[in-house]
Amino acid sequence: MSTGFFWDERSFWHSGGNYAGNLPVGGLVQPLAAGGLPESPETKRRLKNLIDVTGLSKDLVTRSAPEADRDMLARVHPTAFLDDFKRVSDAGGGELGLRTPFGQGGYELAALSAGLSVGAMRAVLTGELTNAYALSRPPGHHCLPDFPNGFCLLANLAIAIRTMQAEGLARRIAVLDWDVHHGNGTEAVFIEDPNVLTISIHQERNYPIDTGDADVRGIGAAEGTNINVPLAPGGGHRTYLEAMERIALPAIRAFEPEIIVIANGYDAALIDPLSCMLATADTFRQMTKMVKDLAGDICNGRLMMAHEGGYSEVYVPFCGHAVLEEMSGSKITAPDPLAETFAARQPNAKMDAVFSAHLAELAGYFGI
Repeated sequence: MSTGFFWDERSFWHSGGNYAGNLPVGGLVQPLAAGGLPESPETKRRLKNLIDVTGLSKDLVTRSAPEADRDMLARVHPTAFLDDFKRVSDAGGGELGLRTPFGQGGYELAALSAGLSVGAMRAVLTGELTNAYALSRPPGHHCLPDFPNGFCLLANLAIAIRTMQAEGLARRIAVLDWDVHHGNGTEAVFIEDPNVLTISIHQERNYPIDTGDADVRGIGAAEGTNINVPLAPGGGHRTYLEAMERIALPAIRAFEPEIIVIANGYDAALIDPLSCMLATADTFRQMTKMVKDLAGDICNGRLMMAHEGGYSEVYVPFCGHAVLEEMSGSKITAPDPLAETFAARQPNAKMDAVFSAHLAELAGYFGI
């Protein structure tokens, strides 16, 4: 087995505007001492540092990739949007959408982020690698075709998928998004495409607050190929695994994709500042194992992940390390220093039963 790890130091140089958390500074919103967006470079830089320090990176095929070119971007984004993005970027930066500030050169850095996803997906589909992980930054799953949104400037995975389809490397593709926020951008791109299955497991009404309902199933010939699994706040490790077992995995198996693609956010973790879920590093490890095993059964092991959210600088690296251990089969570990504490904070049996009943109702609604 060979696992690719696509990253680039330049992606850590993407900069946001004058924000405190996810609010623009001004009025009664006081600047933070640390400053900037929660989508900072440190969560991803520290993941890269951790795999280097433990030696896990030696068990990975580590490389960068070229920026996604204009033709690739235009398969998802209208020319007018790309022109505006480039113009503002060249003029020193600004903000075109909602909570999407960027500095000078932001266009090129976003194209690089998309390019990392393109490179990772292509390497898997051509058989060069068994599976691959793209440390994409800025993230992409909230970006609509003509409106950047929620820290996401370009639709990284959608660009990669459309590029693979255009190159004839794959047609049927399953996207599983377990970032804690609804993957509204990915949904919007593929809502009418029966050849792309999109599944989003997310905290209900977190972000965006007006998308992610279970009754959004696809349009026209794509009816049934969009599955939203909104979870109530407080669902923990067992809830996520049950959502996978009851809904996500059976839906992907029935769809029979040529590759499984994960929009991989770690913001469902217990101490993330932008969510109220209770996942742990082991949650992400176990979900990765489930998808990897399924990929081995149905699509020759073809699995690709793109890093999305996750805003705890301390904890994201341990979550990411666990995922990469599982993807690569490496024996090198980075034990979760909060494992015992987070296990004790999981929902009690009564609450687990409530979450389980909700998932059973959703599975019945989806006919799974």
